[in-house]
Amino acid sequence: MSFLTEKELKMMGFKSIGDNVRLSKKASFYNTQNISLGDNSRIDDYCVLSAGKGGIQIGNYVHIAVFCSLIGDGVIKMGDFSGLSSRVSIYSSNDDYSGNYLTNPCVPEQYTNVFSGNVCLEKHVIVGAGSIILPNIHIGLGTAIGALSLVSKNCEPDSIYMGQPAKRIKSRRTGYKELEGEMLKGN
Repeated sequence: MSFLTEKELKMMGFKSIGDNVRLSKKASFYNTQNISLGDNSRIDDYCVLSAGKGGIQIGNYVHIAVFCSLIGDGVIKMGDFSGLSSRVSIYSSNDDYSGNYLTNPCVPEQYTNVFSGNVCLEKHVIVGAGSIILPNIHIGLGTAIGALSLVSKNCEPDSIYMGQPAKRIKSRRTGYKELEGEMLKGN
């Protein structure tokens, strides 16, 4: 995988860029002035980050695997140590599918009824491959979302969710908290 150089990163016009940020040369970024990237974050090949008015905030030690997309007008926030497995899609905006409006971004705004809502993944959230997260969602600290899940409701902290729609299956262990402390003391 080939990453952008520090000089190339600075030329892209991001709102802020942390240290040791690695972005694939094959990823696409739109409205970079609304995208913040934390320390030690990495975004792999063929990802699309398209920030709307609310922007995209990527925390420290965040990994976004291949073919992920983060799109919409609401805020999309990924807390420290969170991660997206391949082909995860996060939407902070959604068209009205009722049939009473036109859909897609090529249509003038007065003929659409787009809904936007913030999406927040707190620290240590992991999202499994192929999952979809809809607008206006809050995923609590340390929660895991199983592969191929559809997240259409808020998720409690330290839990495991899966399914379509995603449902809470059980509690998740919290050993990550101690490991984070050990790791940060060593840095």
